Amino acid sequence: MLAAGLVAAVTAGSKPNFLYVLVDDYGWADAGWHRPAGYQDIRTPRFDELIKEGVELDRHYVFKFCSPTRSAVQSGRNPLHVNVLNLDPTVHNAKDPVSGYAAVPRNMTGMAEVMSRAGYVTHMYGKWDAGMATPQHTPHGRGYQHSLFYFHHANDYWTSSVGSCTVEKKKELVIDLWNGTAPAHGQNNSRKCSQEAQEDCIYEDALFAEKVYDAIRTHDVSKPLFVFWAPHIVHQPLQVPDNFLARFSDIDDKPRRLYHSMVGFVDEAVGNATDLLRARGMWDNTLMVLHADNGGPIYNSGDAGANNHPLKGGKMSNWEGGVRVNAFASGGLLPAKVRGTKQEGYVCGWDWYATFAGLAGEDPTDHRAAAAGLPPIDGMDMWPLLSGATTESPRTEIALGDSMRAGKTKVGGLIQGRYKILLGTNTMAGWTGAVFPNTTVHWNPSTASETCGNTTADGCLFDIIADPTEHENIIAKHPDIFQRLVARAAELQKEVFSPERGQDDPEACKLAMGKYGGFWGPFVDV
Repeated sequence: MLAAGLVAAVTAGSKPNFLYVLVDDYGWADAGWHRPAGYQDIRTPRFDELIKEGVELDRHYVFKFCSPTRSAVQSGRNPLHVNVLNLDPTVHNAKDPVSGYAAVPRNMTGMAEVMSRAGYVTHMYGKWDAGMATPQHTPHGRGYQHSLFYFHHANDYWTSSVGSCTVEKKKELVIDLWNGTAPAHGQNNSRKCSQEAQEDCIYEDALFAEKVYDAIRTHDVSKPLFVFWAPHIVHQPLQVPDNFLARFSDIDDKPRRLYHSMVGFVDEAVGNATDLLRARGMWDNTLMVLHADNGGPIYNSGDAGANNHPLKGGKMSNWEGGVRVNAFASGGLLPAKVRGTKQEGYVCGWDWYATFAGLAGEDPTDHRAAAAGLPPIDGMDMWPLLSGATTESPRTEIALGDSMRAGKTKVGGLIQGRYKILLGTNTMAGWTGAVFPNTTVHWNPSTASETCGNTTADGCLFDIIADPTEHENIIAKHPDIFQRLVARAAELQKEVFSPERGQDDPEACKLAMGKYGGFWGPFVDV
Protein backbone atom coordinates (compact mmCIF):
# COMPACT_ATOMS: atom_id res chain seq x y z
CA MET A 1 0.00 0.00 0.00
CA LEU A 2 1.30 3.48 -0.86
CA ALA A 3 1.92 5.99 1.91
CA ALA A 4 -0.51 8.96 1.79
CA GLY A 5 2.21 11.45 0.86
CA LEU A 6 3.44 9.27 -1.98
CA VAL A 7 -0.07 8.83 -3.36
CA ALA A 8 -0.36 12.61 -3.54
CA ALA A 9 2.98 12.85 -5.36
CA VAL A 10 2.09 10.12 -7.84
CA THR A 11 -1.33 11.56 -8.62
CA ALA A 12 0.23 15.00 -9.03
CA GLY A 13 2.31 13.67 -11.91
CA SER A 14 5.75 13.68 -10.28
CA LYS A 15 6.39 9.98 -10.64
CA PRO A 16 9.93 8.92 -9.72
CA ASN A 17 12.57 7.75 -12.17
CA PHE A 18 14.07 4.28 -11.81
CA LEU A 19 17.55 2.99 -12.63
CA TYR A 20 17.56 -0.76 -12.02
CA VAL A 21 20.96 -2.47 -12.42
CA LEU A 22 21.29 -6.26 -12.38
CA VAL A 23 24.95 -7.32 -12.26
CA ASP A 24 25.84 -10.85 -13.40
CA ASP A 25 27.75 -13.41 -11.28
CA TYR A 26 28.94 -10.77 -8.78
CA GLY A 27 30.67 -12.38 -5.78
CA TRP A 28 30.04 -11.25 -2.20
CA ALA A 29 33.72 -10.62 -1.48
CA ASP A 30 34.15 -8.79 -4.80
CA ALA A 31 32.33 -5.73 -3.47
CA GLY A 32 34.36 -2.99 -1.81
CA TRP A 33 31.86 -2.56 1.03
CA HIS A 34 32.38 -6.20 2.03
CA ARG A 35 36.11 -5.67 2.44
CA PRO A 36 38.18 -4.06 5.25
CA ALA A 37 38.94 -0.35 5.00
CA GLY A 38 41.93 0.28 2.74
CA TYR A 39 41.71 -3.09 0.98
CA GLN A 40 43.02 -2.62 -2.56
CA ASP A 41 42.66 -6.01 -4.25
CA ILE A 42 39.10 -5.16 -5.23
CA ARG A 43 38.07 -1.53 -5.70
CA THR A 44 34.48 -0.30 -6.15
CA PRO A 45 34.68 3.41 -5.23
CA ARG A 46 31.50 4.48 -7.05
CA PHE A 47 29.39 1.67 -5.57
CA ASP A 48 30.81 2.50 -2.13
CA GLU A 49 29.80 6.17 -2.56
CA LEU A 50 26.29 5.24 -3.65
CA ILE A 51 25.86 3.02 -0.59
CA LYS A 52 27.04 5.80 1.74
CA GLU A 53 24.24 8.00 0.43
CA GLY A 54 21.78 5.12 0.08
CA VAL A 55 20.72 1.91 1.83
CA GLU A 56 22.79 -1.26 1.88
CA LEU A 57 20.49 -4.26 1.44
CA ASP A 58 22.34 -6.83 3.50
CA ARG A 59 19.78 -9.64 3.20
CA HIS A 60 18.85 -9.58 -0.47
CA TYR A 61 18.07 -12.99 -1.99
CA VAL A 62 17.76 -14.33 -5.53
CA PHE A 63 17.90 -17.72 -7.30
CA LYS A 64 21.18 -19.61 -7.39
CA PHE A 65 21.80 -19.03 -11.12
CA CYS A 66 21.01 -16.71 -14.00
CA SER A 67 17.84 -17.32 -16.00
CA PRO A 68 15.52 -18.09 -13.05
CA THR A 69 16.53 -14.85 -11.30
CA ARG A 70 15.95 -12.86 -14.49
CA SER A 71 12.64 -14.59 -15.09
CA ALA A 72 11.67 -13.75 -11.49
CA VAL A 73 12.70 -10.09 -11.85
CA GLN A 74 10.73 -9.52 -15.05
CA SER A 75 7.62 -11.39 -13.87
CA GLY A 76 7.52 -10.50 -10.16
CA ARG A 77 7.43 -14.15 -9.11
CA ASN A 78 9.48 -16.50 -7.02
CA PRO A 79 11.30 -18.76 -9.52
CA LEU A 80 9.25 -21.65 -8.13
CA HIS A 81 6.27 -20.01 -9.83
CA VAL A 82 7.90 -19.00 -13.12
CA ASN A 83 11.16 -20.82 -13.96
CA VAL A 84 13.91 -22.77 -12.15
CA LEU A 85 15.82 -23.89 -15.26
CA ASN A 86 18.77 -22.42 -17.15
CA LEU A 87 17.58 -23.66 -20.55
CA ASP A 88 18.84 -22.32 -23.85
CA PRO A 89 16.34 -19.86 -25.37
CA THR A 90 15.94 -22.15 -28.42
CA VAL A 91 13.82 -24.62 -26.39
CA HIS A 92 10.17 -25.10 -27.42
CA ASN A 93 7.26 -27.42 -26.69
CA ALA A 94 4.65 -26.92 -29.43
CA LYS A 95 2.04 -28.78 -27.38
CA ASP A 96 1.96 -25.96 -24.80
CA PRO A 97 1.49 -22.54 -26.48
CA VAL A 98 1.47 -20.73 -23.12
CA SER A 99 4.39 -22.19 -21.14
CA GLY A 100 6.24 -24.45 -23.60
CA TYR A 101 9.30 -22.24 -23.84
CA ALA A 102 12.46 -21.36 -21.90
CA ALA A 103 12.15 -18.82 -19.08
CA VAL A 104 8.97 -16.71 -18.70
CA PRO A 105 5.64 -18.13 -19.97
CA ARG A 106 4.01 -16.24 -22.76
CA ASN A 107 1.01 -14.90 -20.84
CA MET A 108 2.79 -13.38 -17.86
CA THR A 109 2.87 -9.58 -17.76
CA GLY A 110 6.36 -8.09 -17.75
CA MET A 111 7.59 -5.46 -15.31
CA ALA A 112 8.10 -2.91 -18.11
CA GLU A 113 4.53 -3.45 -19.32
CA VAL A 114 3.35 -2.24 -15.92
CA MET A 115 5.71 0.75 -16.09
CA SER A 116 4.62 1.59 -19.65
CA ARG A 117 1.02 1.51 -18.47
CA ALA A 118 2.01 4.06 -15.83
CA GLY A 119 3.35 6.44 -18.50
CA TYR A 120 7.05 5.61 -18.23
CA VAL A 121 9.60 5.71 -21.04
CA THR A 122 11.12 2.24 -20.70
CA HIS A 123 14.62 1.06 -21.68
CA MET A 124 16.43 -2.29 -21.44
CA TYR A 125 20.14 -2.78 -22.18
CA GLY A 126 22.37 -5.82 -21.66
CA LYS A 127 21.65 -9.45 -20.85
CA TRP A 128 18.04 -10.64 -21.23
CA ASP A 129 18.03 -14.43 -20.59
CA ALA A 130 14.25 -14.40 -19.98
CA GLY A 131 13.03 -15.99 -23.22
CA MET A 132 13.35 -15.67 -27.00
CA ALA A 133 10.90 -18.04 -28.68
CA THR A 134 8.19 -15.57 -29.72
CA PRO A 135 8.15 -11.78 -30.18
CA GLN A 136 6.24 -11.65 -26.88
CA HIS A 137 9.24 -13.17 -25.12
CA THR A 138 11.60 -10.34 -26.11
CA PRO A 139 12.15 -7.14 -24.12
CA HIS A 140 9.98 -5.29 -26.65
CA GLY A 141 7.24 -7.86 -26.15
CA ARG A 142 7.52 -7.41 -22.38
CA GLY A 143 7.06 -3.64 -22.51
CA TYR A 144 10.50 -2.16 -23.16
CA GLN A 145 10.14 0.60 -25.75
CA HIS A 146 13.90 0.89 -26.34
CA SER A 147 16.38 -1.98 -26.07
CA LEU A 148 19.74 -3.42 -27.12
CA PHE A 149 20.51 -6.82 -25.66
CA TYR A 150 21.48 -10.48 -26.10
CA PHE A 151 19.15 -13.43 -25.46
CA HIS A 152 21.44 -16.18 -24.11
CA HIS A 153 23.10 -16.81 -20.75
CA ALA A 154 26.34 -15.33 -22.11
CA ASN A 155 28.07 -14.42 -25.36
CA ASP A 156 31.52 -13.19 -26.37
CA TYR A 157 32.21 -9.62 -25.19
CA TRP A 158 34.13 -8.82 -28.37
CA THR A 159 32.18 -10.62 -31.13
CA SER A 160 28.73 -11.04 -29.50
CA SER A 161 28.72 -14.63 -30.78
CA VAL A 162 27.32 -17.66 -28.93
CA GLY A 163 26.49 -21.15 -30.14
CA SER A 164 26.46 -22.34 -33.72
CA CYS A 165 24.18 -23.58 -36.49
CA THR A 166 25.09 -26.10 -39.18
CA VAL A 167 24.93 -24.79 -42.73
CA GLU A 168 25.87 -27.19 -45.54
CA LYS A 169 27.52 -29.53 -43.00
CA LYS A 170 29.63 -26.70 -41.61
CA LYS A 171 29.09 -25.16 -38.19
CA GLU A 172 28.71 -21.38 -38.23
CA LEU A 173 28.92 -19.14 -35.17
CA VAL A 174 25.74 -17.16 -34.53
CA ILE A 175 25.63 -13.55 -33.30
CA ASP A 176 23.45 -12.75 -30.30
CA LEU A 177 22.70 -9.03 -30.35
CA TRP A 178 19.22 -7.63 -30.87
CA ASN A 179 17.99 -4.06 -31.22
CA GLY A 180 14.33 -3.62 -30.29
CA THR A 181 12.48 -5.75 -32.84
CA ALA A 182 15.32 -6.70 -35.19
CA PRO A 183 18.87 -8.06 -35.31
CA ALA A 184 21.47 -5.43 -34.44
CA HIS A 185 23.25 -5.60 -37.80
CA GLY A 186 26.26 -3.31 -37.86
CA GLN A 187 26.43 -2.86 -34.09
CA ASN A 188 28.51 -5.96 -33.46
CA ASN A 189 32.27 -6.08 -33.92
CA SER A 190 34.21 -7.96 -36.56
CA ARG A 191 34.86 -11.63 -35.81
CA LYS A 192 38.54 -10.68 -35.68
CA CYS A 193 38.02 -8.85 -32.37
CA SER A 194 39.08 -10.67 -29.21
CA GLN A 195 40.67 -10.17 -25.81
CA GLU A 196 44.02 -10.30 -27.62
CA ALA A 197 42.97 -8.06 -30.54
CA GLN A 198 41.03 -5.04 -29.26
CA GLU A 199 42.06 -2.29 -31.70
CA ASP A 200 39.04 -0.61 -33.36
CA CYS A 201 36.73 -2.91 -31.35
CA ILE A 202 33.91 -1.92 -29.01
CA TYR A 203 33.60 -3.83 -25.74
CA GLU A 204 30.05 -5.15 -25.43
CA ASP A 205 29.43 -3.68 -21.99
CA ALA A 206 30.71 -0.33 -23.23
CA LEU A 207 28.08 -0.54 -25.97
CA PHE A 208 25.34 -1.18 -23.42
CA ALA A 209 26.63 1.53 -21.09
CA GLU A 210 26.57 4.11 -23.88
CA LYS A 211 22.95 3.23 -24.59
CA VAL A 212 22.13 3.87 -20.92
CA TYR A 213 23.98 7.20 -21.03
CA ASP A 214 22.11 8.21 -24.20
CA ALA A 215 18.79 7.26 -22.61
CA ILE A 216 19.50 9.65 -19.76
CA ARG A 217 21.01 12.44 -21.90
CA THR A 218 18.09 12.53 -24.35
CA HIS A 219 15.24 11.82 -21.95
CA ASP A 220 12.25 14.18 -21.96
CA VAL A 221 12.20 15.12 -18.27
CA SER A 222 8.47 15.86 -18.40
CA LYS A 223 7.99 12.07 -18.44
CA PRO A 224 9.17 9.47 -15.90
CA LEU A 225 12.11 7.23 -16.88
CA PHE A 226 12.54 3.49 -16.28
CA VAL A 227 15.89 1.91 -17.21
CA PHE A 228 16.64 -1.76 -16.68
CA TRP A 229 20.38 -2.22 -17.17
CA ALA A 230 21.75 -5.76 -17.07
CA PRO A 231 25.51 -5.66 -17.70
CA HIS A 232 27.15 -8.80 -19.07
CA ILE A 233 29.76 -8.30 -16.35
CA VAL A 234 30.93 -10.30 -14.41
CA HIS A 235 29.84 -13.46 -16.23
CA GLN A 236 32.37 -15.56 -18.12
CA PRO A 237 34.12 -15.39 -20.51
CA LEU A 238 36.50 -13.19 -18.51
CA GLN A 239 37.18 -10.39 -20.99
CA VAL A 240 37.83 -6.69 -20.43
CA PRO A 241 39.46 -3.71 -22.17
CA ASP A 242 43.22 -3.56 -21.69
CA ASN A 243 43.14 -0.16 -20.00
CA PHE A 244 41.04 -1.59 -17.17
CA LEU A 245 43.16 -4.73 -16.94
CA ALA A 246 46.22 -2.51 -16.46
CA ARG A 247 44.71 -1.00 -13.32
CA PHE A 248 45.02 -4.36 -11.56
CA SER A 249 48.50 -5.32 -12.75
CA ASP A 250 49.53 -6.08 -9.17
CA ILE A 251 47.28 -9.19 -9.11
CA ASP A 252 49.24 -12.23 -10.30
CA ASP A 253 46.38 -14.72 -10.59
CA LYS A 254 44.99 -14.25 -14.10
CA PRO A 255 41.30 -15.13 -13.49
CA ARG A 256 41.15 -12.94 -10.39
CA ARG A 257 42.86 -10.06 -12.18
CA LEU A 258 40.43 -10.24 -15.12
CA TYR A 259 37.44 -10.55 -12.81
CA HIS A 260 38.44 -7.58 -10.63
CA SER A 261 39.13 -5.48 -13.73
CA MET A 262 35.63 -6.25 -14.98
CA VAL A 263 34.16 -5.23 -11.62
CA GLY A 264 36.14 -2.00 -11.94
CA PHE A 265 34.58 -1.42 -15.37
CA VAL A 266 30.98 -1.79 -14.21
CA ASP A 267 31.62 0.24 -11.06
CA GLU A 268 32.84 3.15 -13.17
CA ALA A 269 30.05 2.77 -15.73
CA VAL A 270 27.31 2.87 -13.10
CA GLY A 271 28.97 5.89 -11.53
CA ASN A 272 28.94 7.64 -14.91
CA ALA A 273 25.21 7.00 -15.28
CA THR A 274 24.43 8.47 -11.87
CA ASP A 275 26.59 11.50 -12.70
CA LEU A 276 24.43 12.08 -15.78
CA LEU A 277 21.25 11.81 -13.73
CA ARG A 278 22.62 14.46 -11.36
CA ALA A 279 23.72 16.70 -14.22
CA ARG A 280 20.23 16.58 -15.72
CA GLY A 281 18.58 17.35 -12.38
CA MET A 282 16.91 13.93 -12.27
CA TRP A 283 18.76 12.30 -9.37
CA ASP A 284 16.66 13.87 -6.60
CA ASN A 285 13.58 12.12 -7.97
CA THR A 286 15.31 8.81 -8.78
CA LEU A 287 15.40 5.45 -7.05
CA MET A 288 18.39 3.38 -8.10
CA VAL A 289 18.54 -0.33 -7.23
CA LEU A 290 21.53 -2.59 -7.86
CA HIS A 291 21.91 -6.26 -7.05
CA ALA A 292 23.54 -9.43 -8.38
CA ASP A 293 21.60 -12.20 -10.12
CA ASN A 294 23.31 -14.90 -8.02
CA GLY A 295 26.42 -15.43 -5.95
CA GLY A 296 29.85 -15.49 -7.50
CA PRO A 297 30.92 -18.65 -9.37
CA ILE A 298 33.71 -20.37 -7.44
CA TYR A 299 33.69 -23.71 -9.25
CA ASN A 300 36.38 -24.92 -11.69
CA SER A 301 39.11 -24.38 -9.10
CA GLY A 302 38.59 -20.63 -9.11
CA ASP A 303 38.96 -20.15 -12.86
CA ALA A 304 35.81 -18.00 -12.80
CA GLY A 305 37.69 -15.46 -10.65
CA ALA A 306 34.93 -14.79 -8.10
CA ASN A 307 34.93 -14.99 -4.31
CA ASN A 308 32.08 -15.12 -1.77
CA HIS A 309 34.14 -15.03 1.44
CA PRO A 310 33.05 -15.47 4.20
CA LEU A 311 29.77 -16.96 2.96
CA LYS A 312 29.49 -20.67 2.26
CA GLY A 313 29.32 -21.89 -1.35
CA GLY A 314 28.57 -19.95 -4.50
CA LYS A 315 26.62 -19.86 -7.74
CA MET A 316 24.71 -23.11 -8.48
CA SER A 317 24.15 -23.82 -4.76
CA ASN A 318 21.52 -22.78 -2.21
CA TRP A 319 24.16 -21.97 0.40
CA GLU A 320 24.21 -18.30 1.35
CA GLY A 321 27.08 -17.70 -1.08
CA GLY A 322 24.82 -18.74 -3.94
CA VAL A 323 21.59 -16.91 -3.08
CA ARG A 324 22.40 -13.99 -0.76
CA VAL A 325 23.86 -11.27 -2.96
CA ASN A 326 25.43 -7.83 -3.12
CA ALA A 327 22.67 -5.22 -3.20
CA PHE A 328 21.88 -1.61 -2.41
CA ALA A 329 19.43 1.17 -3.15
CA SER A 330 20.37 4.79 -3.68
CA GLY A 331 19.05 8.00 -5.19
CA GLY A 332 17.41 11.19 -4.02
CA LEU A 333 14.00 9.54 -3.66
CA LEU A 334 15.26 7.89 -0.47
CA PRO A 335 14.41 10.00 2.61
CA ALA A 336 17.38 11.60 4.37
CA LYS A 337 16.80 9.57 7.53
CA VAL A 338 17.64 6.25 5.82
CA ARG A 339 20.67 7.34 3.82
CA GLY A 340 23.88 5.68 4.89
CA THR A 341 22.08 2.84 6.70
CA LYS A 342 22.17 -0.94 6.42
CA GLN A 343 18.84 -2.73 6.01
CA GLU A 344 18.77 -6.22 7.51
CA GLY A 345 15.21 -7.06 6.46
CA TYR A 346 14.64 -9.73 3.83
CA VAL A 347 14.24 -8.52 0.23
CA CYS A 348 14.06 -10.68 -2.90
CA GLY A 349 14.79 -9.92 -6.55
CA TRP A 350 11.13 -10.52 -7.43
CA ASP A 351 10.01 -7.82 -4.97
CA TRP A 352 11.13 -4.96 -7.22
CA TYR A 353 8.26 -5.61 -9.65
CA ALA A 354 5.68 -4.72 -6.97
CA THR A 355 7.86 -2.00 -5.44
CA PHE A 356 8.28 -0.09 -8.70
CA ALA A 357 4.61 -0.57 -9.56
CA GLY A 358 3.59 0.84 -6.19
CA LEU A 359 5.79 3.89 -6.57
CA ALA A 360 4.40 4.42 -10.06
CA GLY A 361 0.84 4.26 -8.73
CA GLU A 362 0.00 1.01 -10.54
CA ASP A 363 -1.71 -2.16 -9.38
CA PRO A 364 0.82 -5.00 -10.04
CA THR A 365 -1.86 -7.72 -10.20
CA ASP A 366 -1.32 -9.84 -13.30
CA HIS A 367 -4.82 -10.32 -14.72
CA ARG A 368 -3.56 -11.73 -18.03
CA ALA A 369 -1.69 -14.52 -16.26
CA ALA A 370 -4.72 -15.30 -14.12
CA ALA A 371 -6.86 -15.66 -17.23
CA ALA A 372 -4.35 -18.20 -18.58
CA GLY A 373 -4.31 -20.16 -15.31
CA LEU A 374 -0.75 -19.08 -14.43
CA PRO A 375 0.52 -18.34 -10.90
CA PRO A 376 0.08 -14.79 -9.53
CA ILE A 377 2.99 -12.52 -8.63
CA ASP A 378 4.82 -13.11 -5.33
CA GLY A 379 6.57 -9.76 -5.12
CA MET A 380 6.01 -7.49 -2.13
CA ASP A 381 6.19 -3.69 -2.07
CA MET A 382 9.43 -2.88 -0.21
CA TRP A 383 9.13 0.91 -0.34
CA PRO A 384 7.79 1.26 3.24
CA LEU A 385 10.86 -0.65 4.43
CA LEU A 386 13.32 1.23 2.19
CA SER A 387 11.88 4.63 3.07
CA GLY A 388 11.91 3.99 6.79
CA ALA A 389 8.13 4.15 7.12
CA THR A 390 8.35 0.68 8.70
CA THR A 391 11.21 -1.10 10.42
CA GLU A 392 10.23 -4.69 9.63
CA SER A 393 10.27 -6.31 6.21
CA PRO A 394 6.93 -7.67 5.05
CA ARG A 395 8.86 -10.71 3.84
CA THR A 396 9.43 -13.23 6.61
CA GLU A 397 9.76 -16.35 4.43
CA ILE A 398 11.79 -17.17 1.32
CA ALA A 399 11.31 -20.45 -0.53
CA LEU A 400 14.47 -21.46 -2.38
CA GLY A 401 14.06 -23.12 -5.77
CA ASP A 402 15.74 -26.13 -7.31
CA SER A 403 14.95 -28.69 -9.99
CA MET A 404 14.67 -32.46 -10.08
CA ARG A 405 15.42 -34.83 -12.93
CA ALA A 406 13.56 -34.13 -16.17
CA GLY A 407 13.46 -30.47 -15.19
CA LYS A 408 10.70 -30.76 -12.62
CA THR A 409 10.46 -27.88 -10.16
CA LYS A 410 11.47 -28.56 -6.57
CA VAL A 411 11.60 -26.60 -3.32
CA GLY A 412 15.28 -26.83 -2.47
CA GLY A 413 15.23 -24.97 0.81
CA LEU A 414 13.33 -22.55 2.99
CA ILE A 415 14.17 -19.49 5.06
CA GLN A 416 11.69 -18.61 7.76
CA GLY A 417 12.62 -15.91 10.22
CA ARG A 418 16.17 -16.57 11.36
CA TYR A 419 16.16 -20.25 10.37
CA LYS A 420 17.04 -21.95 7.11
CA ILE A 421 16.77 -25.53 5.90
CA LEU A 422 18.21 -27.04 2.72
CA LEU A 423 16.79 -30.04 0.88
CA GLY A 424 18.83 -32.12 -1.53
CA THR A 425 22.46 -32.01 -2.58
CA ASN A 426 24.40 -28.77 -2.85
CA THR A 427 27.92 -28.53 -4.22
CA MET A 428 30.50 -26.00 -3.03
CA ALA A 429 29.88 -27.09 0.54
CA GLY A 430 32.76 -25.06 1.92
CA TRP A 431 34.34 -21.66 2.25
CA THR A 432 36.85 -19.73 0.17
CA GLY A 433 39.60 -17.71 1.77
CA ALA A 434 39.76 -13.93 1.93
CA VAL A 435 41.79 -13.98 -1.30
CA PHE A 436 40.48 -16.55 -3.75
CA PRO A 437 41.69 -17.74 -6.14
CA ASN A 438 45.36 -17.15 -5.43
CA THR A 439 48.66 -18.25 -6.89
CA THR A 440 49.29 -21.11 -4.47
CA VAL A 441 45.94 -22.74 -3.64
CA HIS A 442 43.22 -23.59 -6.13
CA TRP A 443 40.59 -25.40 -4.06
CA ASN A 444 37.93 -26.96 -6.26
CA PRO A 445 34.59 -26.34 -4.50
CA SER A 446 32.75 -28.45 -7.08
CA THR A 447 34.18 -31.59 -5.49
CA ALA A 448 32.77 -30.68 -2.06
CA SER A 449 29.08 -31.48 -1.73
CA GLU A 450 26.65 -31.97 1.13
CA THR A 451 23.27 -33.70 1.03
CA CYS A 452 20.48 -32.53 3.30
CA GLY A 453 17.55 -34.87 3.94
CA ASN A 454 14.08 -34.26 5.35
CA THR A 455 14.47 -36.11 8.66
CA THR A 456 16.12 -35.08 11.90
CA ALA A 457 18.71 -37.81 11.28
CA ASP A 458 19.99 -36.39 7.98
CA GLY A 459 18.62 -32.84 7.75
CA CYS A 460 20.33 -29.45 7.71
CA LEU A 461 19.16 -26.50 9.85
CA PHE A 462 21.00 -23.22 10.25
CA ASP A 463 20.46 -20.01 12.20
CA ILE A 464 21.57 -17.61 9.45
CA ILE A 465 21.30 -14.55 11.71
CA ALA A 466 23.65 -15.85 14.40
CA ASP A 467 25.61 -18.00 11.94
CA PRO A 468 25.46 -16.33 8.48
CA THR A 469 28.35 -18.46 7.23
CA GLU A 470 26.43 -21.71 7.86
CA HIS A 471 29.14 -23.41 9.88
CA GLU A 472 26.91 -25.05 12.48
CA ASN A 473 24.07 -27.45 11.71
CA ILE A 474 21.76 -26.96 14.71
CA ILE A 475 19.20 -29.64 13.91
CA ALA A 476 20.00 -31.61 17.07
CA LYS A 477 19.21 -28.54 19.18
CA HIS A 478 15.98 -27.63 17.40
CA PRO A 479 14.33 -30.70 15.83
CA ASP A 480 10.89 -29.11 16.28
CA ILE A 481 11.86 -26.07 14.19
CA PHE A 482 13.31 -28.32 11.50
CA GLN A 483 10.16 -30.42 11.32
CA ARG A 484 8.01 -27.30 11.07
CA LEU A 485 10.06 -25.95 8.16
CA VAL A 486 10.08 -29.32 6.36
CA ALA A 487 6.30 -29.48 6.66
CA ARG A 488 6.01 -25.96 5.28
CA ALA A 489 8.33 -26.84 2.37
CA ALA A 490 6.09 -29.82 1.57
CA GLU A 491 3.10 -27.46 1.41
CA LEU A 492 4.96 -25.12 -0.93
CA GLN A 493 5.96 -28.05 -3.14
CA LYS A 494 2.29 -28.60 -3.96
CA GLU A 495 2.10 -25.10 -5.51
CA VAL A 496 5.18 -25.14 -7.76
CA PHE A 497 4.99 -24.33 -11.46
CA SER A 498 6.54 -27.08 -13.56
CA PRO A 499 5.51 -27.09 -17.24
CA GLU A 500 7.10 -29.27 -19.91
CA ARG A 501 9.40 -26.80 -21.66
CA GLY A 502 10.30 -29.00 -24.62
CA GLN A 503 13.50 -29.51 -26.60
CA ASP A 504 15.79 -27.51 -28.83
CA ASP A 505 13.78 -26.36 -31.85
CA PRO A 506 15.61 -26.56 -35.23
CA GLU A 507 13.47 -23.67 -36.44
CA ALA A 508 15.62 -21.35 -34.31
CA CYS A 509 18.72 -22.13 -36.39
CA LYS A 510 16.75 -22.06 -39.62
CA LEU A 511 15.61 -18.49 -38.99
CA ALA A 512 18.92 -17.40 -37.48
CA MET A 513 20.84 -18.37 -40.62
CA GLY A 514 18.09 -17.27 -43.00
CA LYS A 515 15.67 -14.51 -42.06
CA TYR A 516 18.01 -12.95 -39.47
CA GLY A 517 21.26 -13.13 -41.40
CA GLY A 518 23.33 -14.97 -38.80
CA PHE A 519 21.68 -13.57 -35.64
CA TRP A 520 19.59 -15.35 -33.02
CA GLY A 521 15.98 -14.21 -32.72
CA PRO A 522 12.37 -15.31 -32.17
CA PHE A 523 11.44 -18.49 -34.05
CA VAL A 524 7.77 -19.13 -33.18
CA ASP A 525 4.90 -17.07 -34.66
CA VAL A 526 7.16 -14.83 -36.74
